[in-house]
Amino acid sequence: MVEDLVVAVVAAGCVGLVYLAAAARVVKQYERGVVLRLGRLHSEIRQPGFTMILPAVDRLRKVNMQIVTMPVPAQEGITRDNVTVRVDAVVYFKVVNPAEAVIAVEDYRFAVSQMAQTSLRSIIGKSDLDDLLSNREKLNQGLELMLDSPAIGWGVQIDRVEIKDVSLPETMKRSMSRQAEAERERRARVINADAELLASKKLAEAAATMADQPSALQLRLLQTIVAVAAEKNSTLVLPFPVELLRFLERAGHGEAAVPQAEHIPVEAAPVEAPPAEAGGEDETGIGHA
Repeated sequence: MVEDLVVAVVAAGCVGLVYLAAAARVVKQYERGVVLRLGRLHSEIRQPGFTMILPAVDRLRKVNMQIVTMPVPAQEGITRDNVTVRVDAVVYFKVVNPAEAVIAVEDYRFAVSQMAQTSLRSIIGKSDLDDLLSNREKLNQGLELMLDSPAIGWGVQIDRVEIKDVSLPETMKRSMSRQAEAERERRARVINADAELLASKKLAEAAATMADQPSALQLRLLQTIVAVAAEKNSTLVLPFPVELLRFLERAGHGEAAVPQAEHIPVEAAPVEAPPAEAGGEDETGIGHA
């Protein structure tokens, strides 16, 4: 009799241990437990820690409440200004209602992924290339709004959406490179022209100042000679005043303008030979009667 009682107690203990092992569950800190009792949702959401369920009656579904980082595969599309691009993004979301995440949608991760791809293609078609390259904050907010509207019904909250990269065709990259190079060249020319204008104004002011003080020109000339001589070259530079060149030029034009004196021809007057005296001798020494 005692032996039968002991066996019964041991058997009951074993059954209790088996039942406890089958009913015991542990919910982690970052999880929540959703219980389906006979296929129907139990109103109580199991909190982190040790919990018990009815074996063969209850079914516990653990839902991760952490923020999930989901990369969105690269989507190819045509922008509003007819440029073919490939854009990939990343979505950050978390479950805020475990019961809705289990009951309202079959697989909330797959649903969010497909919705993100569809929304990304829609954003590409509605945006210009310049917006995709430089105005990403606005596009990220638009993507977040497009994803958050249906995700709320699934018990999911979209925390953030970021566009990672925009891939362009090689021809478009070359065109943009030429455009950027032309823009930089235009800026360089404008800056150079402004510098020339400012330098010309300063030189004009310096020339006006030197014109009032003639000794300043001589000092500047000496500075130039010193600067040339400091290079230790074999070339001898002799500055020549510009004013002297102008004076010589004016003097040369003045001489050319003076008319040459007219030469008056002088007629030669005939010279008469003196009369020969009587009794004189001629050239031969013979006298004439």
